[in-house]
Amino acid sequence: MTEKKTIKIGITGGIGSGKSFVCAELARRGIAVYDCDSAAKRIMRSSDNVRTALTRLIGPTAYDGDGRLNKAAVAAFLLASAENAAAIDAIVHPAVADDFRRSGNSWMECAILFETGFNRLVDRVVAVTAPEDVRIRRVMERDGITHEKVLEWMARQWPQEEVRRCADHEIVNDGVADIGQQIDELIVKLK
Repeated sequence: MTEKKTIKIGITGGIGSGKSFVCAELARRGIAVYDCDSAAKRIMRSSDNVRTALTRLIGPTAYDGDGRLNKAAVAAFLLASAENAAAIDAIVHPAVADDFRRSGNSWMECAILFETGFNRLVDRVVAVTAPEDVRIRRVMERDGITHEKVLEWMARQWPQEEVRRCADHEIVNDGVADIGQQIDELIVKLK
């Protein structure tokens, strides 16, 4: 008898689309979702290899005297140029990918799934989408930032239409469509 392969599923979507809300709903249904953003932060704090590589790249200000990540120094380096951001990504993204592989999770939440190539780690991709005005309002309320700043962040991500086109499934999180029903239908489709 052959063993059934576990399908890996990636959940993605632009800022303010409601990925985290969908993942919380999955958790309520007993489905653990690996959070790439949280994992990256944890790995940057705890991995000796990542710590060494970031210190080599950024300099001694990357971590303080107690070995804690200096978020301000890392952010300043990252935002200084696209090359700097790519250099940090080249250190952190492979560590996150390895951590996901070892995690035992079948589901992954990653805002930049296609941009990082993490779509190659999963068998199916679910795009969480919402109208742009809804996304902007959500982020402004959640983060207390300006409309212009939200647009700036959105411009750094793939356009929602491109994400939707590359995904296998879509969950519409516009505040009107029934999220629970969409999630339940998705789970049935993926079994």
